[in-house]
Amino acid sequence: QVQLVESGGGLVQAGGSLRLSCAASGRTFNHLGMGWFRQAPGKEREFVGGIRWTVSNTYYADSVKGRFTVSRDNAKNTVYLQMNNLKPEDTAVYYCAARSGGVATTQYDVDYWGQGTQVTVSS
Repeated sequence: QVQLVESGGGLVQAGGSLRLSCAASGRTFNHLGMGWFRQAPGKEREFVGGIRWTVSNTYYADSVKGRFTVSRDNAKNTVYLQMNNLKPEDTAVYYCAARSGGVATTQYDVDYWGQGTQVTVSS
């Protein structure tokens, strides 16, 4: 089993920045792909960005490319989501996600979820 705990959400004005953290525990992580999803009210959970644990390959949704950056610190078993130039449409609950063997880009491929953290961007 893998436990994921997010932190760093909050309220920010449009154009501002936030950094989310996801601390992972429970098993070795060399084969896990890590990622972030988000879900706004009334919408499906959607992929935001992801990173392989042992290779620095990153993947992003078109809506966040150039604004969001996924990174990881293997020594701390932690993955980050740096969000810059935030927009009101980025408002959602953000979830950390893990998948054995690769990066999940749909919610149906995720093996483990965090509890979620709220991000609210005011206009």
